[in-house]
Amino acid sequence: MKIADSTVLITGANRGIGLAFAQAFLARGARKVYAAARDPSRVTLSGVTPVRLDVTSPADVETAAHLACDASIVVNNAGIASFGSFLADDAEALLRRHLDTNVLGVLRVSRAFAPVLARNGGGALLNVASVASWITNPLLANYAVSKAAVWSLSNGLRNDLRAQNTQVLTLHMGFVDTELTRGIDMPKATPEAIVQLALDGLEAGAQEVLADEMTRQVKHGLSAAPVVDQAAR
Repeated sequence: MKIADSTVLITGANRGIGLAFAQAFLARGARKVYAAARDPSRVTLSGVTPVRLDVTSPADVETAAHLACDASIVVNNAGIASFGSFLADDAEALLRRHLDTNVLGVLRVSRAFAPVLARNGGGALLNVASVASWITNPLLANYAVSKAAVWSLSNGLRNDLRAQNTQVLTLHMGFVDTELTRGIDMPKATPEAIVQLALDGLEAGAQEVLADEMTRQVKHGLSAAPVVDQAAR
């Protein structure tokens, strides 16, 4: 997928990885970048077009698809991550929130923009997943379920959109230094480093980007479940 002269829509683009995506697309010559956020007044990056988009709102998604009808690349980045195990009192409500934002949000945006991408030559979807697609722990159990679902959803969308020549790329990585991981004492990559690898993969036509060594090791170890399970504790 060629980035230069493309038109891009990024969800959750006001901060963190989404902001880094917006900056990187501009730096690589994208003609137009729609920076979508629940509160577009929080989009302060020069050179982008702010768009109101709460991915849990079907009306917002439909409006964004009409507004960004020239999009050739869509980045499904918006997401939440809240602490809590499956034994917590609010476990069901917490899982529902994660699924509504992290999974159904991706599905809503992808379905709304699929015909837009088709009209614009096929283009690409870039879905932000995680190493948590394959491993979990009690604190981020609900987040891990949602990211495992994003991985599966992306694989299904790839099948659905192949006929219209839409590239579907899934991005996986470990901890990234953003507000989402504040308070987690673990080594973290920078958003900029993760995004650069993602865009390299997008331009190379990749279906999946494993953006750090831990993620590559975990993916490689999927056939060795006992080893992966012990490493995840």
